[in-house]
Amino acid sequence: MNKMKLGYDGQRRLIIVLFSALPVFLLLLFSYYPLFKMVQYSFTNWNGISPTSENVGWDNYIRIFTTPEYFSVFKVSLYYFFATFVQLGIALYFATVLTFKVKFANLWKGILFFPYLLNGVAIGFIFLYFYKGGGTLDTVLNFLGLEDQIRLWLGDRSINNVSMAFTSIWRYMGFNFIIFLGAIQSIDSEIYEAAEIDGANRWQQFRYIIMPSIKQIIFLNIILGISGSLSVFEIPYIMTGGSNGTKTFVIQTIDTAFKFSKVGLASAMALVLLVIVIVVTLLQQFLTREKGAK
Repeated sequence: MNKMKLGYDGQRRLIIVLFSALPVFLLLLFSYYPLFKMVQYSFTNWNGISPTSENVGWDNYIRIFTTPEYFSVFKVSLYYFFATFVQLGIALYFATVLTFKVKFANLWKGILFFPYLLNGVAIGFIFLYFYKGGGTLDTVLNFLGLEDQIRLWLGDRSINNVSMAFTSIWRYMGFNFIIFLGAIQSIDSEIYEAAEIDGANRWQQFRYIIMPSIKQIIFLNIILGISGSLSVFEIPYIMTGGSNGTKTFVIQTIDTAFKFSKVGLASAMALVLLVIVIVVTLLQQFLTREKGAK
């Protein structure tokens, strides 16, 4: 019996190893090995074509921090940063409302989540038509008699980043909505029933039951949202190509690598962005932990 047990345990370990080997290999091959190579490239002046490159030490990093044009694009991320909180607020509102009894609740859930299922490129082209002159938005404004409010939504520097930030809200709100909805529905319904018996209205239930119960989920979504706002790429790249003041740090990195053939410098920029995202995430976790401890 002991031999059979050992044999069974050995087979189970072998199955676990075999099933884990391929995912781990793919992770190392397509994630960690490219990261290792990118660190190597960041200390060279490789142009992405030549088989040889020269080691330049920390010159690429010094150039990033001493050249204003590389960091000035981070101000574009502020539009997406503020849009993150609007997006989370809308998602939390709809998740709270649809937790209670609402007609056609499943239909509304599907409508709200549907944009997240669409490909980012498709969304970019959809909103290109939505914002273009004489497009959907202009047609609606004309119908409402607001012709004087029509603008060059993607051409006016004062509003083009706002337009794309709203596109980002439309696309990612469904993801936050589903996470919030799942967290709220995990709360025991008896707590709501007891609160209603005590005379608590919906706002009081939200404030004293829902918010404290999903606090960690809210912080998680904030971390994901802010990290995403620092690395925005698809929407501005598809809709404007980063032109007319809409270029983000990621687009700047892509242009540096493939337009100007400075892969070494672009690798350093990518690593700087990675470090910034990690620092922001750790800082948020520290602050939320400290707040929770108090």
